[in-house]
Amino acid sequence: MQRQRTLRRKISCVGVGLHSGKEVSLELKPAEVDSGIIFLRTDLPARPKIHATAANVTATLRATTLEENGAKVFTIEHLMSALHVCQVDNCLIELSAEEPPVLSGNSIDFFNMIKAAGVIEQDRERKIIRVEKIYRVDGEEGTRFIMALPYDGLRVSFVSVNPHPLIGIQYGDFEITADVYEREIAPARTIAYEKEIDALRKMGLGLGGTIENVIVYNDAGWLNKLNYPDELVRHKILDVIGDMRLAGIINCHIVAAASGHALNTQLAKKIYTDFN
Repeated sequence: MQRQRTLRRKISCVGVGLHSGKEVSLELKPAEVDSGIIFLRTDLPARPKIHATAANVTATLRATTLEENGAKVFTIEHLMSALHVCQVDNCLIELSAEEPPVLSGNSIDFFNMIKAAGVIEQDRERKIIRVEKIYRVDGEEGTRFIMALPYDGLRVSFVSVNPHPLIGIQYGDFEITADVYEREIAPARTIAYEKEIDALRKMGLGLGGTIENVIVYNDAGWLNKLNYPDELVRHKILDVIGDMRLAGIINCHIVAAASGHALNTQLAKKIYTDFN
């Protein structure tokens, strides 16, 4: 029998949100059995809690947004990705704003925070979602999809399609273990096309993005050094792992082509509904 897990001790960091650009403090705390992953907005008078479940997803424009009790949090996928791989069942996440800090633009800092805090077993059996049939969600244009297949463990196979000749088609296929994730996935940063940055900022997005936490490209090439030649598809896999955690601790093989937060969370909702 596998037991539920939580953090051994609390741990915190400060930074700015990727899209909001707002300063924010984040604290990860141990939580009771069966409580799940919960965000708590310390900046709001009622200190509302937002449960990190697929049922609470309300928006997916450039990030995954959760809403509950009249409050929201967004760009939660990087932190959720690290929690998923570290198999943390229960955690209280206190935030002083609506968005976690972007830090390095990936999940390696969150992963290292969880490692530093330590993870302990709790006296309750873990609920593992073991996918036993094929789930699939297709994009409206018919060229994008994401599916979950039965699998003993967690594996992600992803094809990224970008029309820019600098990027083109990238493919990643990884058996997701903590070691593989730390080495191959967690350092992969989010990406931006230089020509889109002004438009995004006019929409109130990417206000906390910098050359340190976002890989940026233009028609001439990359503006910063890549952590991997195929960093884009690795970050897409990072996002899938985070979005799928909203369904629960899941065992399956995720196969995706050009999927984003919208399709990821639709798939998570289908699985969450079947198992809750």
